Amino acid sequence: MATRLRLDFMAAPITEPPVVEGVTHRWVETRGLRFHVAEAGSGEDPVLLLHGWPQHWYEWRELMPALAGRRRVLAMDLRGFGWSDAPRHGYEKENLATDVLAVLDQLGLERVKLVGHDWGGWIGFLLCLREPERFERFLALNIPHPWVQLRNALPHSLRLAYQGFVMAPGVGYLAHRRGRFVRLALKSGGSDGSFWDEQALASFADNLAEPDRARAAVQMYRVFNLREIGPILRGRYAEKRLTVPTRMLFGTDDAAIHPDLLRGYEAHADEMEVEFVPGCGHFIADERPELVAERARAFFADPIA
Repeated sequence: MATRLRLDFMAAPITEPPVVEGVTHRWVETRGLRFHVAEAGSGEDPVLLLHGWPQHWYEWRELMPALAGRRRVLAMDLRGFGWSDAPRHGYEKENLATDVLAVLDQLGLERVKLVGHDWGGWIGFLLCLREPERFERFLALNIPHPWVQLRNALPHSLRLAYQGFVMAPGVGYLAHRRGRFVRLALKSGGSDGSFWDEQALASFADNLAEPDRARAAVQMYRVFNLREIGPILRGRYAEKRLTVPTRMLFGTDDAAIHPDLLRGYEAHADEMEVEFVPGCGHFIADERPELVAERARAFFADPIA
């Protein structure tokens, strides 16, 4: 029988993290919360992985072993997700970026290479804009950049209609609690959904069925739509320049994010390139893990074996 984890901040009746060979787990206390970090490999070349919705560290189950042969790889659960604490508040994305920096400080990591998908990719952009000296390189996966232009977003706004459902009072919470919605979101985000296995689907859906995490998932979208998207579209980051070398892998069959949303970054980035991946959907690290690992190794300058 699976044992229960004891979390100090609030009750969290969820099972232990899924097993991935070579991966260990630790909890880092900072900012009054307890954050879960999965870790593999060793060395002086750390890589930090940040997941998106509706996932947690297990999104990186294929990438961690692929990168750990030559470096230390860490996958952090954002507040409210996975095995990190899930407080009622604090889901502004700049605040989640502060969480990441605080965890890095506690781990004694002054500079890392960064990979982020979905919300983890968005937070990755914010981190690189705020403290570029902390991030050597950034690989972003299927997420818009912070300079999205309204004229590019409006024609594709119906793709984001699911966010209204997620953030709706009561409805979004219950949808996460019952699990079917999370499974549907995962399966419909890819080109055909056949790449998912039951263990992965259950890990993500069951975790977000826990009450505090269901509420956190709702807050991620409610805060963004009610407080953040307006200032962003009005140019909140217009004067910010991306100096961290950045690459993006983008599956063009993404059901939520149209490639048009990626237009317009050139004037704001010193060194950023986008590679479109046909026949791949939103959950690119799950659907095409070999490709993501190959591009990460090349971008992070692994020596040839």
